[in-house]
Amino acid sequence: MPRHPDNMPMDKENHRKCIYFFFKLVYMISKARIKFIKSLQLKKYRKQEQSFVVEGEKNVRELLDSDYVVTQVICTEDFKNTYYSKANKKIDWVLANDRELNSIGSFKTNQSALAVADMKTIRKPSPKSDEWVLVLDDIRDPGNLGTIIRTADWFGLTDIVVSAETTDVYNPKVLHASMGSFCRVNIYPTELSTYLSAVSGKVYGTYLKGEDIHSLIKPEPGHLVIGNESVGISAPLEKFITDKITIQKLGGAESLNAAMATGIILDNLIRLQK
Repeated sequence: MPRHPDNMPMDKENHRKCIYFFFKLVYMISKARIKFIKSLQLKKYRKQEQSFVVEGEKNVRELLDSDYVVTQVICTEDFKNTYYSKANKKIDWVLANDRELNSIGSFKTNQSALAVADMKTIRKPSPKSDEWVLVLDDIRDPGNLGTIIRTADWFGLTDIVVSAETTDVYNPKVLHASMGSFCRVNIYPTELSTYLSAVSGKVYGTYLKGEDIHSLIKPEPGHLVIGNESVGISAPLEKFITDKITIQKLGGAESLNAAMATGIILDNLIRLQK
C-alpha cells in the first residue's frame, strides 16, 4: 500500500483518490480518438478522412503558424500553455502526458505534441519566369522525400511536382524529415508525362552521363527532374528533358542519395543563375 512521506499508511479514501488520479493522467485520451489518430498513419485512411497527423513540437508549431486547418492538438500542459493563446480557438486541445504521446504516435519520442490537420486542395504550379520547379520521379524513400522538401524550402522553391509512384507527402516519416518545410512547399501529385508535355522552357534532368553542373554558365530557370533512388529518371520522361546534367564523380561510389544530389544541384543552379 502507498505511504505518505512520513511513512504512515494512507487511509482507503486517499488511496482510492491516488489510484483515480493516476489513471486519469494515463487515460485522458479516449479510445476512439486514439484509434482515429493511429488510422491516419496509413495512406488509405488519410485519403478517406482527408486528414493527416503531424508529430513533434517543432512540426506542430510550424503547422499552427501555417495556413493549414488544424482540427486537434494532443499535447503536454507546457505546450498548451505556450501556444494556445496564439492558435485558432476552433482547435480541439487535449492534454496528454509523454507516455500517451509516445504510445499513439509513430515515433518513440513525440516531443510534447501531436496534431491532426485537414489536407489542402491540390494546386497545379504556375511558376514565374525566374522560379524553379522541382519534379520528383518515383522517389520511394520517405526520409529522402522529406529531406528534399526541406532542401527545396531552404533554396526558396515553393512548388514540387511528384509522380503517382512517389511516396505520399503526408506519410508521418516524410513530414518528420521535412522539419516543418511541408507547410511552405506546395506538392502537386500528377502523371509526369502529361505534366511535362505541357511545360515550356528548360527541363533539366539528372543523369550519370550529362553536362557537369559546375560547367554551366548561367542556367535558365525552369524545371529540375530528380529520378528514382535506384534507376534514375524513367525512360518515358527522357524525351521531355532539354538539358541532361550530372554531378562530377571523383571517387568510387556508384551513386548519390537523391536528397543529397538535389541539394548539390539546386545550390549550383541557383548560384549560377545570379
